[in-house]
Amino acid sequence: MGGVERTVFDDGETAENSDGVAEFYSAVGKLIKLFRERAGITQKQLAKLTGYSEDLIGAMERGVRTPRIEFLTIADDLLNAGGVLRAVADDVMKAKIRVATRHPAFNRAFTAEEARAVEINSYSLFAIPGLLQTEAHARALYEMRRPWLSTEQIDEWVTARLQRQEILTRWPLPAMSWVLDESLLRRPLGGGETHREQLQHLLKVGGIRGLELQVMPLDRAQNAGMGGPFTLLTPPGRPQIAYVEVQHVNRLITDPEEVRKMDARYGTLRAQALDMRESLALIETILGDW
Repeated sequence: MGGVERTVFDDGETAENSDGVAEFYSAVGKLIKLFRERAGITQKQLAKLTGYSEDLIGAMERGVRTPRIEFLTIADDLLNAGGVLRAVADDVMKAKIRVATRHPAFNRAFTAEEARAVEINSYSLFAIPGLLQTEAHARALYEMRRPWLSTEQIDEWVTARLQRQEILTRWPLPAMSWVLDESLLRRPLGGGETHREQLQHLLKVGGIRGLELQVMPLDRAQNAGMGGPFTLLTPPGRPQIAYVEVQHVNRLITDPEEVRKMDARYGTLRAQALDMRESLALIETILGDW
């Protein structure tokens, strides 16, 4: 069989467990592996033939990554699957549609990684992190989105955002820290009542043992985070990864050197920010103005 010259961009989508979807993806992965081994082809050879990475093929076979529709179509011919993988591709598409409303498509891969992370570190410049938002604040953010979202979509996404916050109730807690730009504390998104409630919630979170909340004050002459917000996640048993998002365009970063640089930058940000006691005191001061 001849090689196929293709460039494939992996969107990082991770299989989620919703109504048995994760189990279904696992079954599809087993089918891929069965047909591949029956054809006497290694993952490396199949990667070369299809243009998909060997790591992605391995992850799809293990059921931890969403099977790619195009891959299933190509692999059906290459592995002489007799139309089985093509048929399964239709069901994969239906499954993807079913889970599409749980989280906005642009951050679904991130929330899946976040849910199982053993360490979460985040620098926020434009918005309160999702894990720290109140329901009213989250709803206000979605309501001001343009183009307009439907009421049903807002309700679904707010519910999904609040479900993410179950991480804060787990024990043992993941190691979690946040550095928030002071501008976030002074921007009354959603109005005065919503903003007061959000500041009060930050004070509550800052008082939870094991959670570390710091503020980057506006008067700092040095700020290592002017390149934009980012999050660092450490999955169990795997190297740290990074996540960046702007205008709903996102990127999960796995390159070790890039992640190392961002981790070092985060360390600098924490050193430049107020310490936890000073940060909570500033939040209380700002709350007093409301």
